[in-house]
Amino acid sequence: MAFADGTAPPPDWAAGPAASRAPADLDALREVLRTAEEASPAPPAPERARRSGRGRRGAPAPADPEGDPRTRGEEPDPHDWARQIVLRQLTAAPRSRSQLALALRKKDCPDDVATAVLDRMEEVGLVDDEAYAGMLVRSQQAGRGLATRALRQELRKKGVDDETAAAALAEVDPHAEEERARTLVAKKMRSMHGLEPHVQTRRLAGMLARKGYDAELTMRVVREAVRDAPEHRRD
Repeated sequence: MAFADGTAPPPDWAAGPAASRAPADLDALREVLRTAEEASPAPPAPERARRSGRGRRGAPAPADPEGDPRTRGEEPDPHDWARQIVLRQLTAAPRSRSQLALALRKKDCPDDVATAVLDRMEEVGLVDDEAYAGMLVRSQQAGRGLATRALRQELRKKGVDDETAAAALAEVDPHAEEERARTLVAKKMRSMHGLEPHVQTRRLAGMLARKGYDAELTMRVVREAVRDAPEHRRD
């Protein structure tokens, strides 16, 4: 299983402040989506044909992933429409409040409506930046082996505020982070057999640096791995 943004969730991705209510939230979310879909009028036949992926001349029709009623000449209730956008976003992948606000802004949703809808979503636990930050940290550690510095950048890119990000990063175990670095280096070393030690050192250090490991840990782990490699041991 992978999220829509390509990251793989760890086994306990749902752990965190919202874990105890996750099943109920998913059930409620599915029910809202089902009701909204049943209540939506079926589009006319020509529009159904366009949405099937082919226009009149055979060209693919533009996608309408949020089901914007304005494309059918309707004026939707702004709060209901905003809720449907948010729910569909959340069914695709976990998202921060900032990401959801951006999605609503791209749909020309009024700011006051977006704020009201997102506030309500936070009240019921469907939007929870603390839980989202914790999930992102765990998934990026497990899937990509990222260290604290790179994780902080990822959280910032997703719109998580610095205080929430700091709380999530405080849960990172330094010893486990060093073990991940050693695992990454050992895996990379298997593909570098026969290279000069200085070349191996440079490439391994660059790999760990890109993943956010600090310089001191990087050089210690890399030097040990290169020194202890069977091909460099002296008889």
